Amino acid sequence: MKLPEPFERSTKLLLKDEYSDFIKALITPSPTSIRLNDKIDFTPSDQQVPWYGKGYYLAERPLFTADPLFHAGAYYVQEASSMFLQQAVEQHFADAQCVLDLCAAPGGKATLIAQQLEKNAILVSNDIVRSRANVLAENLCKWGNENTIVTNNCPKDFGRFGGLFDAIVIDAPCSGEGMFRKDAEAVGQWSELKVKRCAERQKEIVASVWDALKEDGVLVYSTCTYNTVENEENIQWLTQHFEAEILSIQIDAKWGIVENEYGYRFYPHRLKGEGFFMAVLRKKERTNVLPPTKKKKVKDEKTGVEIHTMPLVRQEKYTVRRIDCFVYAFDKERVDTFLFFNERFNCLKTGLLLGEIKGKDIVPSAELALSKALDRSGVDCISLEKEDALRFLRKETVVQPAPLKKGYCLAKYHNTGLGWLKNVGNRFNNLYPQYWKIKMNIKT
Repeated sequence: MKLPEPFERSTKLLLKDEYSDFIKALITPSPTSIRLNDKIDFTPSDQQVPWYGKGYYLAERPLFTADPLFHAGAYYVQEASSMFLQQAVEQHFADAQCVLDLCAAPGGKATLIAQQLEKNAILVSNDIVRSRANVLAENLCKWGNENTIVTNNCPKDFGRFGGLFDAIVIDAPCSGEGMFRKDAEAVGQWSELKVKRCAERQKEIVASVWDALKEDGVLVYSTCTYNTVENEENIQWLTQHFEAEILSIQIDAKWGIVENEYGYRFYPHRLKGEGFFMAVLRKKERTNVLPPTKKKKVKDEKTGVEIHTMPLVRQEKYTVRRIDCFVYAFDKERVDTFLFFNERFNCLKTGLLLGEIKGKDIVPSAELALSKALDRSGVDCISLEKEDALRFLRKETVVQPAPLKKGYCLAKYHNTGLGWLKNVGNRFNNLYPQYWKIKMNIKT
């Protein structure tokens, strides 16, 4: 691997005697790791990620597209170093009631946070790029936690509202030095100018969203790069320009993580993972709560359709609301919060989408099929073998001889929901979303 000379110089100064070991690690294969969802119980290997109990290393990288459990959100393919975020959540804001994951696509950290927070806490996950925000929404739908919101907004849109969040996670866009082993293009795209521009952009992001964090709220800042310009120097700048204190995380020395006065560093020659940096800070300055901005006009009314025509969640926990032609379930304790975001931000996902009203019918959503909140007690189910499950995920015809009653039924694989089929009497219509379907030709 041919590395840029300026990168070599700065990294030698950083690592000193460890530099040769670092270079050797960069030419070894990158480890593959996954993080399990709590909606399924299985152990994929005996190699656990040390800092995250539900993270596992795989002996080799399989074709994830060919595994129906991957599409069902049973696990997330995530770089092991990034799973360290769990320690920050657990030690510093496990009881947070409203959290923002600002630069969240494609969803690795968002799905982790959603799983770690209290059941009635709300996670707002955002990405400024619409196509990336769509992927983020898909991954959160498949993960199945209902108290989530996906937005497609600029950081400053959140900064207009003082004290909205108990915690904000910023996995900042960076120069990507930590991905050199996994992505050869990242090496070719690197430059000293890119590092400088990324550092300035990172400061802009933090500054623009700072007011949205409550007093005593927690900010998590991370990058997947090695240089101090985007890491320690940015944390130092933050503490100089804002009233913030750096928080520590209890770690095990055996993990191989390097701790300094600003944060935590991950190097591939010290542990089984890629390059990563993370710092945790607490906001100490007072937050001025800003007045709400003008609401968007949103049609919100009773459904006008018999709810019993579709499978539902437990109605004692959720409020069912109609917004335009869609039906949503919101946690009864957090309805006002959901509607606040829906009215003031560009939301791609809000709460749990139950279905779409078409005539006198409600067509259940794919999100409901994958949700942990789905009450299966009144739902007809069809268990699919792998070949039929992949056929379903390609949105092809699934032939089932079972004499089920007409209507909607849940397609399952290993007891994990995949989506909906509709029994129309002489066939089953495949309702899997067109934009989610597998396009790869997989031999089974």
